[in-house]
Amino acid sequence: MSSMLQQAWLSRSPRERVVIAVLAAALGIALYAWLLYSAGQARTQLNASVTALRAQAALLDRQALEFGRLRAAPAAAASATDLRALVQARIDAAGLARALVRIDAPDAAHVAVVFGAVAFADWLGWIAGLQAQQVRLEAARIEALATPGLVSVTATLARPKQE
Repeated sequence: MSSMLQQAWLSRSPRERVVIAVLAAALGIALYAWLLYSAGQARTQLNASVTALRAQAALLDRQALEFGRLRAAPAAAASATDLRALVQARIDAAGLARALVRIDAPDAAHVAVVFGAVAFADWLGWIAGLQAQQVRLEAARIEALATPGLVSVTATLARPKQE
């Protein structure tokens, strides 16, 4: 095989051999340059990915530490006050008393409230405040009213179960 290639090479004129050698060298240089360019592009993309992944890993580490801290912390004790009184106090503090239609306490662990027309944003803020007091929303029925942003709400609130 190599003798056939050697014969083909020697059968060419010196000028053809020079042209073939120059073209082969140019092709080799072009391929090498393309390889370097591709490697540089890939390196740039990988560096960007590594930076983003390092940021995500740092965030995940912070979240894991916070999760561990929260898991180790003792559970917040529920307020010793009567649930109905606590809910009424939160309604008054949030300025929702004018919208309150009814408040009932079927048992010590549950309170049912009915609001006639309350701003939805105020309702959400009130619920968030109750959650901070370890009172959870057990059931709710929210209906939009004709006035934009106003809703009527019927909700049942409960204390967390004591273990």
